Amino acid sequence: QVQVVESGGGLVQAGGSLRLSCAASGSILSINAMGWYRQAPGKQHELVAVMTSGGSTIYAASVKGRFTISRDNANNTVYLQMNSLKPEDTGVYYCNVQGVRSFWGQGTQVTVSS
Repeated sequence: QVQVVESGGGLVQAGGSLRLSCAASGSILSINAMGWYRQAPGKQHELVAVMTSGGSTIYAASVKGRFTISRDNANNTVYLQMNSLKPEDTGVYYCNVQGVRSFWGQGTQVTVSS
């Protein structure tokens, strides 16, 4: 069994910052990538940022230059530093752990007020 637990969401004013954390534990044989996705009200689930075990990163165009993903491979943890937040960043942020199978966390709410 694999557990994926996010933390760090909350309410922040536009221009502010938040840092999300995600820790994976349990029977994980190997992790290829860890990342963050989000779902805003009325919108589709979308990729925010992903980092492979080798350190390669992918960012959504809308967050490039504002968000930074980082990983602690030894502890199966991934972080998302979000700066210069905008109201359109509001949504539920989900952590994804990609190994042989894909695992998801429960999500953490991020609300950016204007």
